[in-house]
Amino acid sequence: MDFLYILGSILCTVYGQIVVKWQVGSAGPLPAGGPERVSFLLGLVLNPWILSSVLAGFLALLCWMAAMTKFELSYAYPFMSLSFLLVTALSALIFHEALTVPKVVGLLLIMGGIVISSRG
Repeated sequence: MDFLYILGSILCTVYGQIVVKWQVGSAGPLPAGGPERVSFLLGLVLNPWILSSVLAGFLALLCWMAAMTKFELSYAYPFMSLSFLLVTALSALIFHEALTVPKVVGLLLIMGGIVISSRG
């Protein structure tokens, strides 16, 4: 049950990253001018989907605080690297981002690090 706190933190973090990418991509390019740029970014901040990602970040924090009552930081923190795996996989599936050999090798190294770290 205690690992659900870590999982909750990971899933909320991943949700926030995917939603921000989706909404920023839908909004179009960042304007060149100063006032237009501020208006553009303010519009994004007030976007309900972006606000849901901020809420997800807050929920991730709450989950992480609960996890810190159950685990040592040096044990729990490597699991947060799973967010790299999930964000990369979802980016490839949802946004059709390239899943290159270097990315896959990097993810495998991260996963190996999690396994080694969790045994120590």
